[in-house]
Order: sequence, then C-alpha cells, then structure tokens
Amino acid sequence: MRYFLIAGEQSGDLHGSNLVKEIIKSDPGAVISCWGGDLMESAGATLLMHYRKTAFMGFLEVLKNLKTIAANLSLCKQHIQAFNPDVVIMIDYPGFNLRMAGYLHNESYRVYYYISPKVWAWKENRVEKIRKYVDRMYIIFPFEVNFYRKHNIKAVYRGNPLLDETEKKLLNFPEKPEIRRTLGLEDKPVIALLAGSRKNEVAQVLPQMLKVVSYFPDYQFVLAGVKNLPDDLYRRIIGTSDVKLIKEKTYEILYISQAALVTSGTATLETALLEIPQVVCFRGDFFSMLIAWIVVKVKYISLVNLILGREVVRELVQYSLNAKSLRSNLSVILPGGTERERMLSDYRTLKEILGPPGASARIAEDIVKEVGKDKGEN
Repeated sequence: MRYFLIAGEQSGDLHGSNLVKEIIKSDPGAVISCWGGDLMESAGATLLMHYRKTAFMGFLEVLKNLKTIAANLSLCKQHIQAFNPDVVIMIDYPGFNLRMAGYLHNESYRVYYYISPKVWAWKENRVEKIRKYVDRMYIIFPFEVNFYRKHNIKAVYRGNPLLDETEKKLLNFPEKPEIRRTLGLEDKPVIALLAGSRKNEVAQVLPQMLKVVSYFPDYQFVLAGVKNLPDDLYRRIIGTSDVKLIKEKTYEILYISQAALVTSGTATLETALLEIPQVVCFRGDFFSMLIAWIVVKVKYISLVNLILGREVVRELVQYSLNAKSLRSNLSVILPGGTERERMLSDYRTLKEILGPPGASARIAEDIVKEVGKDKGEN
C-alpha cells in the first residue's frame, strides 16, 4: 500500500521515522513518501520536503511568512496528487496539517492523524475540523481519550512513542564515565541546559538559564544544542559564561546529569522518562505571550504536569523565569535537595500511566490493518 506522511518539525521527524520503520515491518510492500526530515528519509521514506523549510513558530513568525505557507500548501497538494496514496498520515503540526486535511477530505483521500494537535490547550474549535476531516485519530497521551470522548470522537491510544525512544537509547548507552569521556567533560556533576530547538526559543530562554551558572560552581553546565541552529547563535548568547556546548547529544547529556533546566515541550517528558529532576523554563515575545495568556486553557505548560494532572515539576514562565527563581528551584532538586526524591517518585508514576513501550509498532499495525480493511484487502 501507499502511505504519505506529513511532519513539520524535529519531534515529528523522530516519531515519523519510527512509524515508517514499523509500517514497513507490518507491510513489507509499503511505498512511503513524506514531508519530514532526515530521520524519516533514513527510515525508508522518500523525502519530498524538509521541515527546515516549513517550520514557523509563533504568531509573528507565521504572519510574516503567510505567502510561503500558502505556497507550501499548494506544493504539498501537488505532491500528494502525484503520489496518489492509500492514506495520508499527519503528524502533529496542526496549523498546516488541518488545512491539508480539509482539502484531502474533499478530494476523498483517507486521512489519519498521528499525535493530536493540542486542542485541549487552545483552539478547541479545531476539534470540529478533526471530526469532519480526519478518519482516524491516534493520540499519545492518556488524558486525551476523555477529551475526545467529550466531543464524541473515538481516539485511539496505543502508548507513547517516547518510551520506545528512551528505552532504545538506554539500551545502547555505554557506562556513564565513558559517555563523559566521549563528550569531553570534566569529572564534575552535570547540570543540563535544554533551551529548545528553534532560534526564537533559544534567544528568549537561554539568557535566563545562564544567569544561575555562577551560583553552582561545583557543577558543570552543558548546553544540549541542536544541529539546525548555528554555533554562532549559541556562542553569542553564551558569551563568557562557563557553559560547554555539545550538539545532537541531548539524551547522552541528560543521562549523565544530576538535574536539568528544560524549555517546555516534548523535552520535559523526555527528561522525566530518563528520570532527571528538572525545572521547566519558558519565555516568549510580549505579543505572542499576551495572546497565549488570553487563549490557552490548560493549567500547566509541561507534559509531565499535564499527564499527572498536578504540579510535579516547577514551571517558570515569562517574568517568573529569572535568576532568583531558577536558583531556588534548581537547588531543591539537586542531590540532597528537599524535592528531589519526591519528583523521582512522581516520574515512576508517570511511566505507569503511559504504559509499556512498543507504541510505534502497535500504531503502525493498526494503520496497516485499517487501511487494508478500507481497500478490501483484509
């Protein structure tokens, strides 16, 4: 069968790559094309557009690039028409994907959605588009089941794929001293800095994180950089701060860390699954944050807190993200700190709620089975 996948950012590329691998296992004759990234291509999909050319974050950035976004939508439609897939699988990226879903539904393409848009946080009206245009919704957080049930939509939960990725990484890691040696680190305990994967995130959050470095001289701070951002960006912000930049080694850095300062997003859940105590950090430009305060409906911004329904990790947002708050909240989660063991215990509860690894395989099997049914092959 023929599958077309659309992912618009780094995390979508990761989950899409694992899904591609598992689809091929379940359907050895699968032909897969995608809009995604290097990981999806290496997994076996033909890459037609890289997410680096399509990812726009924040209200202002989207407004400035409306013409480019419109051109991308038109090009994606052309690629799908030429490929003529049995199913189009959309991975998160709602601003783009829900527009595509409407077109695809009207053109009688089968539309599956993997990793729900965060309609439970804001833009709940998007649920109506999902009901109308999406044939099957695959979710990765247990609390989303009840949200969609409230809107009379059946959502399929087969686990969270980050558990697969975490387990895979841990199984292949050498001993911690060897990781330290490979990364060129000193023999001092590590505090990880995860400042995001987009330029505007790093520019807003990293300067605040750096303000606490001098307060913890017994630790070495390691910034987990990403390859799609230039070294110069990081270097300009780091300046003379005693911080080591290492790119594309986020899991390794977290694994050997005693604690982490983490920009909100998927990284908060990854950090929890690796059982590293964390402080969640977020800051945006004034206009974007003003709109967010008006429209965002959820109590928490970190996935850890959302899944558990309570404050497990401390969230420092906008003006509460400052040196004083960072210093006090980081101190209590370091070894000997009053909140460390409580947070680690909550992480174990989190894993139990998410369920066992193997989500990517279970979802791929279901996709292949359902598409086969619709084609009358099963």
